[in-house]
Amino acid sequence: MQRIHGVPAQNLLARTAQRLSPKASQLRVARGLAPYVWPSDRPDLQATVAVSLGLMLLAKLVTVAMPFTFKWATDALVAAAGGAVPADQSVKWLVGAPVLATLLYGLSRVAMSLLVQAREGMFAKVALHAVRKLALTTFEHMHRLSLRFHLERKTGGLTRVLERGRAGIENITRMTLMTFVPTIVEFALVLAVLMFEFDWRYALAVVVMISLYLWFTVRATDWRIKIRRTMNESDSEANTKAIDSLLNYETVKYFGAEEREAKRYDRTMAVYQEASVKSYTSLALLNAGQAAIFTLALTVCMVMAGLDIAAGSKTVGHFVMVNALMLQLFIPLNFMGMVYREIKQSLTDIERMMDVLAESPEVADRPDAVPLVVSAGKIRFENVKFCYEPERLILDGLSLEVPAGKMVAIVGPSGAGKSTVSRILLRFYDVAGGRVTIDGQDIRQVTQLSLRAALGVVPQDTVLFNDTILYNIRYGRPDAADEEVHEAARLAQIDSFIRALPQGYSTMVGERGLKLSGGEKQRVAIARTILKGPPILLLDEATSALDSHTEKEIQDALDRIARTRTTLVIAHRLSTIVGADNILVLDAGRLVEQGTHTELLAKGGLYASLWNRQRQAEKAREVLAEALAGEDQRIMDGRIASASGDLGPNPTLAAPAPAEGLPSAT
Repeated sequence: MQRIHGVPAQNLLARTAQRLSPKASQLRVARGLAPYVWPSDRPDLQATVAVSLGLMLLAKLVTVAMPFTFKWATDALVAAAGGAVPADQSVKWLVGAPVLATLLYGLSRVAMSLLVQAREGMFAKVALHAVRKLALTTFEHMHRLSLRFHLERKTGGLTRVLERGRAGIENITRMTLMTFVPTIVEFALVLAVLMFEFDWRYALAVVVMISLYLWFTVRATDWRIKIRRTMNESDSEANTKAIDSLLNYETVKYFGAEEREAKRYDRTMAVYQEASVKSYTSLALLNAGQAAIFTLALTVCMVMAGLDIAAGSKTVGHFVMVNALMLQLFIPLNFMGMVYREIKQSLTDIERMMDVLAESPEVADRPDAVPLVVSAGKIRFENVKFCYEPERLILDGLSLEVPAGKMVAIVGPSGAGKSTVSRILLRFYDVAGGRVTIDGQDIRQVTQLSLRAALGVVPQDTVLFNDTILYNIRYGRPDAADEEVHEAARLAQIDSFIRALPQGYSTMVGERGLKLSGGEKQRVAIARTILKGPPILLLDEATSALDSHTEKEIQDALDRIARTRTTLVIAHRLSTIVGADNILVLDAGRLVEQGTHTELLAKGGLYASLWNRQRQAEKAREVLAEALAGEDQRIMDGRIASASGDLGPNPTLAAPAPAEGLPSAT
């Protein structure tokens, strides 16, 4: 697939086309929703839609008939009061029964309300089914998209896209089938009544009013959509900043940056506030214009009815009837303005959701992909080339082998490509050249699900789900029994810690596992991988967050479970891989050295240099720790002396001299 700056060209073209043709994009959204509103695999929901439409038509017939009952009741009351008797023979029987005519009017209103509510209740099942299915489709698609897609986007923004998209789907399904279509039907029925009961002048006045009303509504709403889009963008930005800040709660506290974060959040909220004020102001102008257009048409029709009554061609009931018809028409007409606004706004809200669905996964299974079969677990990189961006080559013809059942470590300076090797092996990215095989099978020709099922990963930066410890460990194998989970935790040296907690394995770990220490989170990740029991292990500095004592215990546990498995270790701390069967040294994306720890030290090359630097750094840290310990002891001695009165009643302790080799605090 052709790529432009690492992004599939077809995705760029799709997004460009949407920007150039927003109406075409919105039409695409509407077409995409149709299968969810009329699901081919759910005949029961299709029947529900059909019955709902039938109830809608019946409700509109009753709605249009209601002004007739109002007219009849009015004429009957006028006749009962000694006024003129209606010339209409079909309703002369009501002249002597004004109460009956009034009851008929009341019954028609009740029938209309019952039919509308029954229709709404039935269609709710269809609308919410569409919401659920499309939201689930989008959520699943987000997980299928490449790592690059998620690295280039903010999680808070994506969750808002999903949230607003769900609301937009519900609004569109309800507004289109339960309001827009019924309103069109009512318009047609009202025009027919005006032509039949009055004359063409009334119908013409209503047609002109509807045309002006809809023209004004469309123009004003299109103007408001731009404001709404700005408001949505600022809302997403504010939400993203809030989530980002709260996820980094500890970092904010480290630097005392609460006020800075508040100002940063308030700046985005200020943009949202300004856009929201414009949105409400423009809505007020829209409502005022709509009311003016409708009131003008209502006045014209009532004046014509008054003139006709004066001429003797119409009764007082006709005057009341035209008023009721127009007011009855105003409800769906006002809804029509709202429907257009809501549909346009909902289309805007779910446009981004559809953009996400239009994204093609950068890494996808081939049509003929087969499950990976791991017989031994031998990994080979054959002349692999890879780059995140065209200008920067990360792996340059890398060839390496991890023999079956052996432990191989990859080391090198920062930027050498160590982490990239693990991402390619997990197939988060596809190689630009060469190939990667497991037991001779090109990983591009097997399913991603089977590939990742064969790999057990313990990352350096462990992130846990905001659930229980039991859930997080069992994530490695959801069907595992409690005893198996406990055994995995014991091997990861965390079982005793968990059992000492008040809620034990039911303890919640908090957002991203923040209630646990770094070492505890890492041991949970190790337990999760042990429980999974994969044939191939990928350890990315799996013990980096542990103290020396615990590190030795877990390293022994990892060594035990790695004995019968192929193990690839991405090492930053070289002391953890001295016992590896083979150590591969990368530099600038190339394999420059390999051998055992002893062999590489004897060579005196890059590995020996990295080893010596780390040893020097460790010694410096030991010296620093001893110096700080001595400093703390001197301060404590001074406090003890002060407390015992050796320094007088109001002693002032001189600041101790800085330790040798350390800068002064001042």
